Amino acid sequence: MSAHGDVQHGHDDHHDGHGHDDLGIHATLKGYLTGFVLASVLTIIPFWLVMTGGLEKSSTTAVVVLGLAAVQIIVHMIYFLHMNTKSEGGWNMLALVFTIVLVVITLSGSIWIMYHLNDNMMPGVMPDTSSVP
Repeated sequence: MSAHGDVQHGHDDHHDGHGHDDLGIHATLKGYLTGFVLASVLTIIPFWLVMTGGLEKSSTTAVVVLGLAAVQIIVHMIYFLHMNTKSEGGWNMLALVFTIVLVVITLSGSIWIMYHLNDNMMPGVMPDTSSVP
């Protein structure tokens, strides 16, 4: 017999078995369906904006699409990864900050690359070679 008796302490001792996390979001079918619906809406709106040309300026469309993408990342983190500031002793908050840094680097780098590719790769005035023998 060990010094602790027959009591076993496992990884799941802090769970109450009801499938709730610290934010009150249910890790149940209802919670996953809510996340799925939000993620679907956040995908359909940018798709519709791009396909129909819903906004006149392409730069405004790009900002709206990037904003909705950032919101979708947060939806995934909350509803599917169950991340919040209270669980795991604050390590989830560190993961959230790291995710935000990566998203900012990726989005700003993508915009920078696309802008410069547009400037550098668009054909300029080509010399007229039709009159050369």
